[in-house]
Amino acid sequence: MNYINRSLEKQIDKMKGSFPVILVTGSRQAGKSTLLEYINHTNSEKINYVTLDNMMERANAIEDPEGFLRTHETPLIIDEFQYAPNLLSYIKIRVDEARKSEMFGNGKSVETMYYLTGSQVFQTMKNVSESLAGRIGILELNPLSTRELAQKTEDCFIPDIHLLRKKERLEYEPLGKIFDRILKGSYPALYHEKDNNLEAFYSAYIKTYIERDIRELIRVKDEIKFLKFISAVAARTAQEYNANDIGRDVGIDNKTVDEWMSILKNTFLVYLLQPYTNNAVSRVIKRPKIYFMDTGLACYLSGYLDARTLERSAYSGQVFETYIISEIIKSYHNNGRDSRLHLYYYRDNNQKEIDLLIIDQNNIYPVEIKKSANPTKEAIKNFDIIEKFEIHSPNGIVLCLSKDIYAIDSKNYIIPIEYI
Repeated sequence: MNYINRSLEKQIDKMKGSFPVILVTGSRQAGKSTLLEYINHTNSEKINYVTLDNMMERANAIEDPEGFLRTHETPLIIDEFQYAPNLLSYIKIRVDEARKSEMFGNGKSVETMYYLTGSQVFQTMKNVSESLAGRIGILELNPLSTRELAQKTEDCFIPDIHLLRKKERLEYEPLGKIFDRILKGSYPALYHEKDNNLEAFYSAYIKTYIERDIRELIRVKDEIKFLKFISAVAARTAQEYNANDIGRDVGIDNKTVDEWMSILKNTFLVYLLQPYTNNAVSRVIKRPKIYFMDTGLACYLSGYLDARTLERSAYSGQVFETYIISEIIKSYHNNGRDSRLHLYYYRDNNQKEIDLLIIDQNNIYPVEIKKSANPTKEAIKNFDIIEKFEIHSPNGIVLCLSKDIYAIDSKNYIIPIEYI
């Protein structure tokens, strides 16, 4: 078993010493603990470690937080800290005492004292914001990106044609291999062990997810319906979020759909891509689009266990789009940037749609995604909508299965997906 280096390592290195507390969030089994164990292994100073998955440690942290922190010396990794959110106020006290000692006494310079990981947010993030404002750096770790698997440098994906022409591309792969990876998904455990049984892995993943992350948030009798709900959402990845539609299939009301969708979002299983709006744009659809952050989990929940069957299915287009969008989202998170400030989609009441809009430095780039090697000008037919946005658009792109970059017209380009 070899460690796969994560792009987020460089962001943690940048934060170390600048923030007394670093929080790494992300879905269960995204690799948060392993990442911090690697940071510990390569750090010049030993970092202590404790996990609140351990029920004894969790009880100590909840019942006697001050004693818990006194028992475990800093620097300290606290894994799955959300099980004891009351620790935050005591961590704040310790950080502030260390800062006062540095400022007014002869105390040593305050380095990073606590590394926290958590696989759910909910009230936890609200508590973090209130308790540790100005003291904490927050990063989100997603399952492995394709560039991480290839051990290539990963920058935020920006569709500027000049940047793309200089970018190191990934190795070209036929569609069959791409769908093998889509079906497999991107959880690190699947790449650390040979001959991993996908059905067994994802079955265990869902079981653990329900038992550890959400059982306290839903009634036990609703667990079967919740599993049906997740499957209904997976079947709608890359589609607009419609609570009525999902609720009708699952047999729950819209309020419950919204509450359970919030659970999926706040445990990092799904991403809600928001529609683009500004004062110059009217008649736009206001519903977000749903994207699973791991295509393997989406395929498992949708009943696909064979890559060739998946590739030939009606589901192939939307799961291919999900793969591309999730890779782009990961590129932002892996560089410590908030994807919600940069990534949108567009659709209006006239059914005109653009798969993705990427905003960077007051520029907007329209992006279409096609599971085709030779898309035509039809792919960019809606790009002229951008002219109404009153924001500069240097160029647009179509991400597809082409082997090379080439121009569709003077402003729009075909880009192989290996440039993501």
